[in-house]
Amino acid sequence: QVQLVESGGGLVQAGESLRLSCAASGHTFSTYGMGWFRQAPGKERVFVAVISGSGRSTSYADFVKGRFTISRDNAKNTVYLQMNSLEPEDTAVYYCAARLGNWDYWGQGTQVTVSS
Repeated sequence: QVQLVESGGGLVQAGESLRLSCAASGHTFSTYGMGWFRQAPGKERVFVAVISGSGRSTSYADFVKGRFTISRDNAKNTVYLQMNSLEPEDTAVYYCAARLGNWDYWGQGTQVTVSS
């Protein structure tokens, strides 16, 4: 069982940055792939970024490439999402998730609001 707690969301202006954190419970954090997803009002939850257990492999949705960076610190059981050059369209609830195969574990989400 993995419990995930996101933090770091907030209200920023367009062009500014935020760093989200996701703290995980458990002693096997490095075995899990970790991802970030987001859900905007009235829309479905969509994939944002994923990082392998070792941290050596990452992948991003096209709409965040070059602006967002996912990273992890396995010693701290934490995954991060550095978000730069934020746009109003990035406004959403951001969720972190963990997987061995499927995305089985989810956090409660953290709100990110970008004003124009």
